[in-house]
Amino acid sequence: MPSVLRRLSRAIQGAPIATGHARNERLNVLFALPTFASDALSSVAYATESILLVLLVAGSSALQQVVPISLGIALLMAIVAISYRQTIFAYPGGGGSYTVASDNLGPLAGMIAGASLIIGYIMTVAVSEVAGVLAITSAFPDLAPYRIHITAGLTGVIALVNLRGMKESGFAFALPTYSFVLLVGALVVMGIYQVLTGSIHPVPEPSAHLPEQPMSLDWFLWLRAFTAGCAALTGVEAISNGVPAFRAPEAQNAAKTLTAMAVICVFLFIGVSVVTKALHVVPIHEGAIGYQTTLSMIAKGIAGDGLFYYLVQFATMAILVLAANTAFADFPRVTSFLARDGYLPRQLGMMGDRLVFHWGILLLTIISVGLIYLFQGEIHLLLPLYAGSVFIAFSMSQYGMVLRWRRLGKNRGNMMLNLVGALATTIVGLVFLITKFKEGAYLVPIIGAGLVATFIGIRRHYSYHEAQTQPKDFSIPKTPVSTVLVLVPRIHLGVLPAINYARSIGLDCRGIHVSIDPAKVADMKADWARYQFDIPLVILDSPYRTLVDPILEYVDETLRENPDNWLTVIVPEAVPSKWWQSILHNNSAFPIKLALAKRKKVVITNVRYHLT
Repeated sequence: MPSVLRRLSRAIQGAPIATGHARNERLNVLFALPTFASDALSSVAYATESILLVLLVAGSSALQQVVPISLGIALLMAIVAISYRQTIFAYPGGGGSYTVASDNLGPLAGMIAGASLIIGYIMTVAVSEVAGVLAITSAFPDLAPYRIHITAGLTGVIALVNLRGMKESGFAFALPTYSFVLLVGALVVMGIYQVLTGSIHPVPEPSAHLPEQPMSLDWFLWLRAFTAGCAALTGVEAISNGVPAFRAPEAQNAAKTLTAMAVICVFLFIGVSVVTKALHVVPIHEGAIGYQTTLSMIAKGIAGDGLFYYLVQFATMAILVLAANTAFADFPRVTSFLARDGYLPRQLGMMGDRLVFHWGILLLTIISVGLIYLFQGEIHLLLPLYAGSVFIAFSMSQYGMVLRWRRLGKNRGNMMLNLVGALATTIVGLVFLITKFKEGAYLVPIIGAGLVATFIGIRRHYSYHEAQTQPKDFSIPKTPVSTVLVLVPRIHLGVLPAINYARSIGLDCRGIHVSIDPAKVADMKADWARYQFDIPLVILDSPYRTLVDPILEYVDETLRENPDNWLTVIVPEAVPSKWWQSILHNNSAFPIKLALAKRKKVVITNVRYHLT
């Protein structure tokens, strides 16, 4: 069985990559953009719609505010992007918000930032996959009944590609990412051209989706719309987390990629908002009759429902699905930093044979797919958890950089820029928490607090373990006296090596036979005498026909007799030539090892005999 699994793993993941070849696996700017920026780029597909859905309660005239709100969000995006550029050069080892907060605000702040990043990346996978499938079902409604299963399947595919390595995922996702950028960019250019030439034709307003009694557009509603549109900022921090994945010079290439991402996102986001306003698009709530995404309506309004429309829909689906790739690239890195500092299990800090943090990828996949099924693929239930956690990380990073500049006593301009960004992201985060509280945003601080408590508990365990295992002095301990018990179910060729091994490691050796059937005890003693073993045979009665309990009782009795001694229990174990043959053998090694695992001063050793 292990060899079958190993071959299957090799077929899926590919051949191992030597540590010395790690530099060859790093990404240049061209392939780093689809790897780390797909989440940020994908927000173009739904950020404008998020603004419109909030403004809609004030009537169709309020929808004209989409452009000034988008310009304000674009300005905030620029501030956050500049801040993360500073982070890249200040912390080229990666870690982003977690590293900045830990270094400047303290361990607790670092844990809060780390928890928010973990929540954000998990929700990135769930939201982006659901949104991607939603985009394609807008064009092909017949697929709607199967969207949850399609979503889970696509998540698994992206996980498998990432298990093959960072470089391969960059290659695999480059074409879909750049296709989306070019197609939506072309759509924006066509739309702006029609606006300038006066040839644009507004789409019909679906009156059924307009409110009967519109609210007034006050400052709080405007701020709510601004907050909803700040979904465009999700994923901006990703590049700063993964600086070590870039080719040398790492910081410079990461900064170039971040700049390119910010420029593309701002252009596409503002462009889509401008065209949306010109077309007088009225958004339709998800689940409503005739639902289409806003981007779908724009594509039809600008280019009709021909080939170009379907290309845009497929590209939108692809980028939304691939937005999860940002999380798959960054979640394992963030968890590896937390594991390095003792806040998460150390396995998450270990690279696999393809030079990726494979345990992090697997953990992210399991949790994300679980959420997709738990929330039945309803994106409006997932979004409050998604965006709410992102702004915590943004704010922690911004405040951390403010304190860094203050400590260094220079770059006052940068400090003021970060302060403005910190205040803006804090306000956005608070508004989001208040307005989306009943819809599920209240879960963000609860889950975050639970994660922080988990971090503290894990760190406390590792600290306790380190204190317990720290040598009190450096003298060489005396060689302990060891009693060796070799378990003998019956005399056969497979047991003989175990008996010989027992004799080689201890002076006090004993054969242990548990008598399930009293009628066979005489035969067992006769066989033992026939082989003339020079160690005694101990027969343990088992009136209740259990194998483990008599062994435990004898082990405990032996330990009480000599509490300073070590006890070695040797368990013979058959290894069949075919994996399926193991079900034909009554191997009791595992339950015995499990039962003895918590006994102090007890060493359990398997002596395997191979069947041909």
